[in-house]
Amino acid sequence: MESLRAPAMRFHTGNQELPFVDVSAGELWINILHESLKLGLTPKSWTDYLHLTVGGTLSNAGISGQAFKHGPQINNVYQLEVVTGKGEVITCSEEQNADLFYGVLGGLGQFGIITRARIALEPAPKKVKWIRVLYSDFSTFSYDQEHLISSENSFDYIEGFVIINRTGLLNNWRSTFNPKDPLLAKEFSSEGKVLYCLEVAKYFNPEETAKTDQNVDALLSKLNYIQSTLFQSEVSYVDFLDRVHVSEMKLQEKGLWDVPHPWLNLLIPKTRIHDFAQEVFGKILTDTSHGPILIYPVNKSKWRKGTSLVTPEEDVMYLIAFLSSAMPSSTGKDGVEYILKKNKKILNFCRKAHIGMKQYLPHYTTQEDWKSHFGLQWETFNRRKSTYDPLAILAPGHRIFRRASGVQQQ
Repeated sequence: MESLRAPAMRFHTGNQELPFVDVSAGELWINILHESLKLGLTPKSWTDYLHLTVGGTLSNAGISGQAFKHGPQINNVYQLEVVTGKGEVITCSEEQNADLFYGVLGGLGQFGIITRARIALEPAPKKVKWIRVLYSDFSTFSYDQEHLISSENSFDYIEGFVIINRTGLLNNWRSTFNPKDPLLAKEFSSEGKVLYCLEVAKYFNPEETAKTDQNVDALLSKLNYIQSTLFQSEVSYVDFLDRVHVSEMKLQEKGLWDVPHPWLNLLIPKTRIHDFAQEVFGKILTDTSHGPILIYPVNKSKWRKGTSLVTPEEDVMYLIAFLSSAMPSSTGKDGVEYILKKNKKILNFCRKAHIGMKQYLPHYTTQEDWKSHFGLQWETFNRRKSTYDPLAILAPGHRIFRRASGVQQQ
């Protein structure tokens, strides 16, 4: 996608209510952030990692800790330019060629290649209060997360982690965060436990520091976390959003970035999250040494309806991301095969227990599995394929559709 970077970004700030930027689909989100900030503006919704292309994330969804408030990135785009499988170059939006617009958003590249996008912007903050706290009880943790995503004037970012049997956890946090109570934090042991970390952030400008501190204290006072585990940090808006890049640089130095990543991303309906947690955290998974496990709820009522993105039927659902890294030549517990077996165990449990799960960034190998994934949306998805890419030229790697006979594969 990066070969599609030209032409340059074009900002439209005349309408203060709805500023936007027109970008090439090959542009990286990190570059859009830096250019927007020069005008005091920013996109509203992000992914956790910003060195990704616009076309790539919009073809999936683009979900991060802001999604409960603004919806995913596919919610925050006004217009697209798309090259369809027929070779037509079409501009589309909710008002113009809407069927293609909705189809391409979350459409896994099946109906067209996004070449340009019009991204919604808002005034950018300068600073971020970044906070982590721990829970030992899943019910309390999920209750607090659900409370926060449904509250007025909540945090601006809400995510979480599952941490299983990690030694010296709070000590590791000290490189970025400061403990509220250093002595109590020192006594806390994470070894041999299943813990749940709530990670939240509040955006602000320097002149609002005192008021922001009051708001943060008020929000935290309603939560039931382990008091000794409150860690806080104050960073620039850019440093917060680009936080994963710091980890990337460290891993690259050690030669641990370009390794297999057998990831599994699931969307779990709220009513079944306790059943899922009880079986997976501590039983199927006995440690989190392969990489982070993210877990946070999102409120689907804020999400654009009619896109190709497939979600569980309930209004509140949890994104759970098992972000494993494997050692390329290993045949042990840190090898690809072992991690894939764990992933399969989790998927088998979901199927047998009828959890109502949907995969995000889905991977299936047969059309029957894809039909099951799309459910009631399959008919629309199939119709859009025959309308915009009748020869099934685009994105064959997903194995959703077979290429029409007679079409040469290069």
